[in-house]
Amino acid sequence: MCDVCGCGNHEGENLYKVSDDTGKRTVEVKEKLLSRNDAVAESNRRHFDEKGILAINLISSPGSGKTTLLERTVEVLGKEMKIGVLEGDIETERDAERVRAKGAYAVQLTTGGACHLEAPLVHKGFHALEKQMGGEAPDILFIENVGNLVCPSSFYLGEHIRVVLISVPEGEDKPAKYPKAFKTSDVFIITKADLLPYFDFDVEKVKEEALSLNPRLKVFVLSAKTGEGLDEWFSFLREKVRERKA
Repeated sequence: MCDVCGCGNHEGENLYKVSDDTGKRTVEVKEKLLSRNDAVAESNRRHFDEKGILAINLISSPGSGKTTLLERTVEVLGKEMKIGVLEGDIETERDAERVRAKGAYAVQLTTGGACHLEAPLVHKGFHALEKQMGGEAPDILFIENVGNLVCPSSFYLGEHIRVVLISVPEGEDKPAKYPKAFKTSDVFIITKADLLPYFDFDVEKVKEEALSLNPRLKVFVLSAKTGEGLDEWFSFLREKVRERKA
């Protein structure tokens, strides 16, 4: 179960079992957990760099359209390069099956209840992906995190780019409610833009609020259904892959 939000424990250590009224125990365990994670994440990053892989961590609420965007991305860029996907979810292989059907290599990472992925699980999943690919490395590795805008923002997985997504039906208040997800990301994608005529969603206001939290965010507004904004997204990915290969 999740160690950060307090719904479980990690290796027998409950994050919210405080030993005294100062809260010192909670802080110590949190730091220990994140320190372990970051050490493995740095190892992941070195591995990706050595193999010239562009690693992208996708975080969002459930239903924002992460998997659908991956399907469209694989359909187009899969003709030009090798794409690998690590699919994070609490249970089932459904998302991995969806992207495999589009031509990507994919490994499902099931957390059994935890609301985020951690670097050690990504490490194991990546080696399973390499085996699936016959020892080859993907040009792009997408890590689709568990649907959640809270815990995934605290865990570095070794990625080069972190992408935060919100869909139009979710509403325009997400940057204000979940600031860390935006502060720690490199790219912000507004999905399901085809639904803008049916929802009270001010795109410019949301962009402004997100950029006030993180001015370096690269922003995309797109629809995987109609194709709006996808060409810009694909061009961005091609450019980043060229940079990694160089």
